[in-house]
Amino acid sequence: MMDKPLNVLGGALEPCSMAPLTGFYRDGCCNTGPEDGGRHTVCVIVNAEFLALSKYLGNDLSTPRPEYRFAGLKPGDRWCLCAARFMQAAEELAAPLVVLESTHMRTLDIVPLELLQAHKA
Repeated sequence: MMDKPLNVLGGALEPCSMAPLTGFYRDGCCNTGPEDGGRHTVCVIVNAEFLALSKYLGNDLSTPRPEYRFAGLKPGDRWCLCAARFMQAAEELAAPLVVLESTHMRTLDIVPLELLQAHKA
């Protein structure tokens, strides 16, 4: 039995989104494991600026992809984002808001807590 995953505040990891269904494991939480090379651990509330940046950088999150049962994201949706992509978006001044209670503790291996708190939802 695995320990309960923790969030960046040290509490139990809360769900990020069931609609759209998010997470590397599509369990609604920003859980991570050895198979998750991108570390999809940051629960964000996407906005138009971030979606445009992500598309520009080659990861189009707004276009529906029915073959992956993905309806496409729209501003206001919650999504488990790769920690490195969050850092990149912050550097480009296009970081979305972060739901700290739903952001996995492993995010702190890549993103400083202060940066996450500066973008707190």
